[in-house]
Amino acid sequence: MLENEIQVHDATLLLVDDNPENLGVLIGVLEPLGYRVSLANSGIRAIELAHRLHPDLILMDVTMPDMDGFETCRRLKADLETQDIPILFLTARVDTPDVVTGFQVGGVDYILKPFKKEELIARVETHIRLKHLVTALTKKNEALKDEIAQRKAITQERDHVFEERDHLAGRLSLISAEEAKRWGIDGFVGKSKTLQAILTDIARLQQNANTSVLITGESGTGKELIARAIHFGSHRANGPFIPVNCSAVPHELADSLFFGHVKGAFTGADQNREGYFHLAHGGTLFLDEVGDMPLDLQAKLLRVLEERKVMPLGGKTQEPVDVRILAATNANLDTTILQGQFREDLYYRLSGFPVSVPPLRDRKEDIPLLAQHFLNLFGTEMGLQHVTISAEALNALSHHVFPGNIRELKNVIERALIQSGGQTVLPEHLILDTRTRLETPAPKMPTDVNFDEFPLNFAELEKKLIKKALEKANGNISEAARLLGINRMKIYRRITSGEILADME
Repeated sequence: MLENEIQVHDATLLLVDDNPENLGVLIGVLEPLGYRVSLANSGIRAIELAHRLHPDLILMDVTMPDMDGFETCRRLKADLETQDIPILFLTARVDTPDVVTGFQVGGVDYILKPFKKEELIARVETHIRLKHLVTALTKKNEALKDEIAQRKAITQERDHVFEERDHLAGRLSLISAEEAKRWGIDGFVGKSKTLQAILTDIARLQQNANTSVLITGESGTGKELIARAIHFGSHRANGPFIPVNCSAVPHELADSLFFGHVKGAFTGADQNREGYFHLAHGGTLFLDEVGDMPLDLQAKLLRVLEERKVMPLGGKTQEPVDVRILAATNANLDTTILQGQFREDLYYRLSGFPVSVPPLRDRKEDIPLLAQHFLNLFGTEMGLQHVTISAEALNALSHHVFPGNIRELKNVIERALIQSGGQTVLPEHLILDTRTRLETPAPKMPTDVNFDEFPLNFAELEKKLIKKALEKANGNISEAARLLGINRMKIYRRITSGEILADME
């Protein structure tokens, strides 16, 4: 069966999501194309319908109350009656462990929410074609396996089907490459000189697809957007882009997650697992919050960067990897190096080309353009046309400091559009963080501090500072992190370990 002979839309889809609004959006996109659509609002219901309907494709939400999408997928793949049904995950979670888990449990693909209509349709069509082709190949092989006399014809047909399958698999890569439109230079909004200088750097780095890049800047300034633009504009665009939040990697699992492990390497290692470097082979590994990486892991990372080889945990031979490293941090690595918390040699290895991203308050001329961009973006998603913002509202935005930078501005615009009911956004629709203004002076070191009372132990001093910041921020972790100028995950880890709360009680 050739690709153009497959009736793509003559297929049954099972949509699984506990949110009726999400199901409504999916139905609105897929049902008009002719798909037979069935709905399930839980994992248990999805398993029941999968046995009854045996759909051509399941679109599965990850986060559900009774049984999440990953566990539902595991059960479907463990059942002989349903294990051949392809499952495409719908998720708003972009952390690499979540993406990897989705593939490990048997998912064939994932789409990030909010999704684009064209991307959803393309991925659904492609996976249905792949399933039909594999099914056709299986049936043909079963029907012709005893007909030795026609072996040559069988081989030619089989090769043709596999070529079709590879062609469609290549289309999936092209669909992923379409993210270049989402993450490319055209996705940057602004006219400031600092932004134009960054775009020039991105263009240069796209031409050199091997140089390591260190991207520095405050949280919310778009460091990952820059990393994605560098990747998707380079010849590595057809390879994977693997983002890793270094501050969220459990210390005890770091070696296995980064370098992989072999079967039997430790208790529970029942099969070989690829690490982040293997997953990023031929593409890019993005190390976000690299300043929070433990020192022992830094040493191992440096060795991999120098040798371009990885030794899996429990392995006996090194395996070559072709990976470009892009790193980002909101920390001052110069200070971290002086404190002995970051290796100077790793810093120089990562910063083959440094890119410094300015905070939004230093590119105020871009705020009106960004505001209108986000207004158009959310207006389109909400089905609104010609959404506008008043001059007074733009003035209020231009005089706000935006401690959360572009991410904060995006959230403010989304809330304002909802508040306005789709009408012109006015100043009263803006919900701004009033704790910080442009005119707010930088905090000064108190002159009455008795430094003799400070503990000489750095860990104890850090605990006292975090405790003081939490008290000042009324328990708000994000605000305490802002006051200290550190990543909130550092405070979170102290709290979850019980160290800080025990002190405060």
